[in-house]
Amino acid sequence: MSLQIQPLHPVFGAEASGIDLTKPLADADVRAINAAMNAHAVLVFRGQPLTPQQQVDFAKSFGPLDIGLKRVFKRKERPEDERLIDISNVDAEGNVARRDSPKNLSNFANQLWHSDSSFMNPRAAYSMLHCVIKPSWGGNTEFADLRAAYDTLDERTRRDIRGLMAEHFALHTRILLGDDAYTDEQKKEIPPAVWPLADTHPGSGRKVLFVGVHARQIRAGPPPRAACSCRTCWNTRRSASACTCTSGRWATR
Repeated sequence: MSLQIQPLHPVFGAEASGIDLTKPLADADVRAINAAMNAHAVLVFRGQPLTPQQQVDFAKSFGPLDIGLKRVFKRKERPEDERLIDISNVDAEGNVARRDSPKNLSNFANQLWHSDSSFMNPRAAYSMLHCVIKPSWGGNTEFADLRAAYDTLDERTRRDIRGLMAEHFALHTRILLGDDAYTDEQKKEIPPAVWPLADTHPGSGRKVLFVGVHARQIRAGPPPRAACSCRTCWNTRRSASACTCTSGRWATR
């Protein structure tokens, strides 16, 4: 079968089917998934449990993999493959981690609006989340399309942010939340990356409002103006149409 797409939201997000992710992908399947991602930004594949190796193999079909923040943390996790990250409240021994554990302190930052690995150069093309255990409550994952966020900007704001560059730093969100016990060596492990506030998404050619909590400062203009520009764009991102995954079911707002 070929890739089948069913939109989940009037702006972005779609359910994908027709391809077995547990098996090697044909070149045509990779091209179809890339095209669907460019069109819909988020794809949901249901009922396809993957082993860790199958997830790695699937991800490798789209390019080289990066370990991101693992460069900084370098702590033991349940997955043996360092290219996988365990986003849960379970420690390396399989026990529920203390609420004040380093892992959970880091996890709190995941609750803030962000683009995965925007602090990297080059940036990550995709993030691939595999739901293993659904909690009985909570655990929601929300998505927003930053292309749609840019589309909502008025012309004056678009002119104001044109040419502005935002500096993204890997540990900015963690430090904001009080998780600041990092050595100078850890802080230098991933140098800040600088990206245009108004960028162009290479796959679709659409303008994108590339902002999130990893962006710690604007590198152009007087500080008050730069701070206001960043805050305006941040609020625009938060108010853009969003799609929420709640215990495996999807809702829109």
